[in-house]
Amino acid sequence: MYEAGKILPEQAEELLKPAEDWVRVGRLKVRFWRAGSGPAVVLLHGLLGYSFSWRHAIPILARNATVFAPDMPGAGFSDCGTNLDCRLSSAADRVLGFLDAVGISSCDLVGSSYGGTTAAIVAELAPDRVRSLILVSPANPWSRNGRKRLRLLRNPAVAWIFPKLARPMRGLHSYFVRRMYGDPSKITRETLQGYARPLAMPGRFEHAIKIVRTWGEDMRELEAILPRISGVSTLFVWGSKDRVVDLESAEHLGRHFQRVRTAVMLGAGHLPQEECPEEFCRIVADFLGETRLQIPATAREVT
Repeated sequence: MYEAGKILPEQAEELLKPAEDWVRVGRLKVRFWRAGSGPAVVLLHGLLGYSFSWRHAIPILARNATVFAPDMPGAGFSDCGTNLDCRLSSAADRVLGFLDAVGISSCDLVGSSYGGTTAAIVAELAPDRVRSLILVSPANPWSRNGRKRLRLLRNPAVAWIFPKLARPMRGLHSYFVRRMYGDPSKITRETLQGYARPLAMPGRFEHAIKIVRTWGEDMRELEAILPRISGVSTLFVWGSKDRVVDLESAEHLGRHFQRVRTAVMLGAGHLPQEECPEEFCRIVADFLGETRLQIPATAREVT
C-alpha cells in the first residue's frame, strides 16, 4: 500500500520522477505511472488517450500529492480483451478495481473528456472514496460538438471499416491530435509519436468504437446520476478553444452541482493539461488546497 509520510530532502527529487508499474484489475493487467507523496490524486485519460496525456502534469502535481495515472483497460498498454464491457458504468467499476489494487481508500479524481464522465460515475458508485472531482472538458449530454461523427461511427459498416483504415493512417492520427489543441504549433513530433504508439496495437480502435455504440445510453446515465453527486466539491477546467466538447455545455452541467467552479484557460483546446501544464496544475493545486482545508487531516492520507 502507498502511505503518505514525511519525505527526506534527498528522496524528494526521486519521488517526483514518474515510475511505471503494473497491477491486476480482475483478470486484466493495468499499466500506470506513479509519482510523488501525499494525498492520492488519480488521473483518468479520455477516449483513445492513455497515461501519456498526463506526462507534463504528473511531475508538477506530484510536488504535493501521490499521483497515479493508469492506462485504463482497452487503452494505452493495458490489456484490451475482446469481451471487455465498454459501458460507462463498467469503466467506472474498473477504476474502483484499480483503486483497490494500488491500495487507495480515497482520492481526488481528475478526469479528462470521457475520463471526466467516468470519474463522475465513480463518485456516484463510491462517494466515500472520492474527496473531490476535477473534470477537464468532460463529455456530457449538452455538448453539441462531434454529434455527427458519433452518429457516423454508430453505423455498422463504418464501425467495421474504421479501425482497419485508421490503424495504419498516421496522417489521420495527426489530424485528430491537432483538433485537440487550441494552438497546433505546440504539438511536437514526440506528441504525435506518443499517441500513435498504442493505436498500432490490436483492439484499441475497436474498443473506442464499442464505447461510441453505447454513447447515448451512457450520457443518459450520467444525467440521471448528477443529482446524487451534486454535493461533491467539483472543479471544471475548460480550454476556451475546445473543439471537442463545447464550452457552452459547462453552464448546463454546472447547474447540477452545489459546490462547483469553472476555470477557463484562454487559448487552450481540449487538452489544457498538455498545452499549458504549469497553468493547469496551478489551477488544480489551488482548488485541491482549498478543498483539503475542509476535510479532517486523517482523511487526507493514501492508505
